[in-house]
Amino acid sequence: MRRRTFLGLGVAFLAGCSLPVIPKRPDPTPEAALGWIRHVDGRYVLSLPRAEIGQNIATALKQVACDELGVGWDEVDLHLPATTDIAHVRATVGSDSVKDYALPLARACATLRKAVAAGRTEGVLTAEPRPIGALRAFAGRARHVGRAMPLEQADAIVRGAPVYAADTRRPGMAHGQVPRAPATPEFTSSPAAWDAAAARAQPGFVALVEDPLLRQGESMGLGIVAETPGALDRIEQALDIRWRTDGSVGQNEIDERIDIDRRLAGGSLSYDLVDEPLDRDGPWDVDLRLDVPPAAHTPIEPRAAVAEFDDTGLRMWVGSQDIFYIRDVMVRRFGLDDEQVVVHGRRVGGAFSGKTICTVELEAAVLARAAARPVKVQWTRGQEYRQGFHRPPSSHRIRARVRHGRIEDWWHGFACSHIIFTNAGLPPWLQRLTDFIGDRGVARGAIPPYRIGRRRIEHDLERLPILTGPWRGLGAGPNVTAIECAMDECARRAGQDPVAFRLAHIEDPRLAGVLRRVAAAANWDETRSPPSDGRGRGVACGIYKQMSYAAVVADVAVDNGAVAVTRLWCAHDCGRVINPDQVRAQCEGNLVWGLGMALTDGLPVADGGVAAETFAEAPVPRLDQVPPMDIVLVDNGEAPTGAGETAIVAATGAILNAVRDAIGIRPTRLPVTPADLLRSAA
Repeated sequence: MRRRTFLGLGVAFLAGCSLPVIPKRPDPTPEAALGWIRHVDGRYVLSLPRAEIGQNIATALKQVACDELGVGWDEVDLHLPATTDIAHVRATVGSDSVKDYALPLARACATLRKAVAAGRTEGVLTAEPRPIGALRAFAGRARHVGRAMPLEQADAIVRGAPVYAADTRRPGMAHGQVPRAPATPEFTSSPAAWDAAAARAQPGFVALVEDPLLRQGESMGLGIVAETPGALDRIEQALDIRWRTDGSVGQNEIDERIDIDRRLAGGSLSYDLVDEPLDRDGPWDVDLRLDVPPAAHTPIEPRAAVAEFDDTGLRMWVGSQDIFYIRDVMVRRFGLDDEQVVVHGRRVGGAFSGKTICTVELEAAVLARAAARPVKVQWTRGQEYRQGFHRPPSSHRIRARVRHGRIEDWWHGFACSHIIFTNAGLPPWLQRLTDFIGDRGVARGAIPPYRIGRRRIEHDLERLPILTGPWRGLGAGPNVTAIECAMDECARRAGQDPVAFRLAHIEDPRLAGVLRRVAAAANWDETRSPPSDGRGRGVACGIYKQMSYAAVVADVAVDNGAVAVTRLWCAHDCGRVINPDQVRAQCEGNLVWGLGMALTDGLPVADGGVAAETFAEAPVPRLDQVPPMDIVLVDNGEAPTGAGETAIVAATGAILNAVRDAIGIRPTRLPVTPADLLRSAA
């Protein structure tokens, strides 16, 4: 990247500025891992060092623990820890739970197994750094690793047992919510007037709370505490809050600020990922544009938190990807010491990188302090859309030259809003400082994994009025989708089969391996034929974070512009597979996300910000849109990596390429709609 002066300017600028709480990201150490597994009263207790967000890492790490301890499945109890139970661990993001935590856990279990055999269960302070080949869980002697095992907490979920933050009940607990202006937190907004007397007259009223800590970004809320959840809506209606809002935004403004062609007309882009000399002015064989809209995380569980103050400090029950970050925020905001704040992690009903910052948790704590009793705050689906951050929109232009069947020149320029340096957590002045180094989340996946003669890859960043941030796979989904669409067009220009063309350009044997496996599973060679009756087939592949590999084949049927995906095949290589059923489940989830990205995902923006209230305005794929899926797991014995976000890099591209194959029209804007396709065909 060109901008290298961040540190010097940052030191000078930060003097006198108030920094937000910055998440800490400690690496898992052997000493820390010893705190994850204990032997108590003849049983083993596994304190899960990762948030359980539906990826079923609790099951996978328990498989590792059981094998290394040499005990049966029922001899290890799972514990979702609080911040006082284990040493600080980093946020559960990036598909790194197996990659970074399985080996330290196995080594800690090996140390504990030896201590228990010697009659010692206390005072084990030194972890034995055993090589991976000496560990039972990874050395071919596993009883649990590599097999499907009963899912931890599955029975509790089916029976409706209290495993989520919203299930938490505390003695004397009240319920709260924080109404805010129907505007993005990027705009200054606050309650201008309200009818407090009418609110207090409502049955179940407990308190109205005005507190500067209820500011989220530039949005100031007004807190309500009531005896029951139903009373909250009545009280808010009686309040009849009139809002003061400074600013508005519409979809056209978002599109214009991200438009890659408008930015290119104004000169070069700000960040170089690859800068090899090539002729940008000559004719191109392929010139492709792709626009990707903002999209929500849409977890099944809207976020919730319970807070309770007592003589010792603050206790919380949260559904967060980073309970230690929540603790650090509370320590800062309330002027407490670390030991005075205890945050209990609960199972999370879907997160996808969206539950990494502190929002509902701070609201619950502020209301609990004001009401002097435990308070639960549960967001609505509309609050998730209006107050959470989302996948940033991006606009791509890719150009390529093909000579003698090979790609000679490749240029990719794109514009996007911030991801890692999200405006949901960073004020404008601090984000401007981060712009000196760029945003690695925006750049993820933008460098093609192919042999290409000369490459230039560059992009721009734009802070938008809506909140944007990490979304499953960060920039990898949109970036690799654009790349794979362009690769398909290059293959067509070369007059070659799309699979053969990719294989001729692939350098990494593992990427070539998943592509060959998915082509074989889908009978690619035997079924290729000229498109007819609106049916087509597409392929795409990619590498996620240089560690995991996926390739996807999609079949589609297009009827009067309406696209139906009729079948999906996926080959996936994440190294050693701990639990094949759960890796398949992650692949299936990624394929559905890719289908959504292609056909349904989008967030309407109007007036003050995101205008969606329900799934009707921001739809996700329905069950009748999800086709049969065939998953092929490739395990050649490499070290385990991650499965949580890999297949999304290939799913959308395969679907878009299948649409191109079916009707000869390349979709250029997501999600693909019948109106757009019919307009392009006219």
